[in-house]
Amino acid sequence: MKRGITDKLHALDPKVKKKIENMFESMHESISMLYDIATRDEKTGLYNNKFFENILSMEIEKAKRGKQKLSIMIIDIDFFKKVNDKYGHIKADDLLLQLAKVVQKQIRKSDIAARFGGEEFILLLPETSLSKATKFSTRLRNAIHSNKILKKHKVTVSGGITQFKNKDTRKIFKTRVDKALYKAKQTGRDKFVSLK
Repeated sequence: MKRGITDKLHALDPKVKKKIENMFESMHESISMLYDIATRDEKTGLYNNKFFENILSMEIEKAKRGKQKLSIMIIDIDFFKKVNDKYGHIKADDLLLQLAKVVQKQIRKSDIAARFGGEEFILLLPETSLSKATKFSTRLRNAIHSNKILKKHKVTVSGGITQFKNKDTRKIFKTRVDKALYKAKQTGRDKFVSLK
């Protein structure tokens, strides 16, 4: 609570003060909940695509101004339709959630992970060069392979990685990472491909 409000509350009867404090606390919790609903994907708990796009614009501007490195990564579950067909939609949703947890555990606090499409996740890696993003992809792939639940259901991912170039538009940046993902799928899957 702001200091001015706190000062005014001290002058009130303790019972009234407590009721007002509880009301403010409840309002704060409601606002936090609404923020999560507006920015998070309900199935995975990762950020939603709209939130990601807003942050992407800000990070691109920062990268242009500060000459910071900025990398992006797209992850797609290999043959997800087969997973859906074999185990059903409820189990497939459970596997999406499990993958999201693995991703969330591997990223830094400054990184943004979002659900991009049905079985696609997109990661924004601020202050990260292409070589560092590629090393991170190896750690992420190993974490996915060692997760008991994903391993049991033979879940693998393909991924594309690229680094922002100062002449890039948002569209060019995202198109290049999409091409990297496509190349990973075309050359055997269960791997990450980097494109400069």
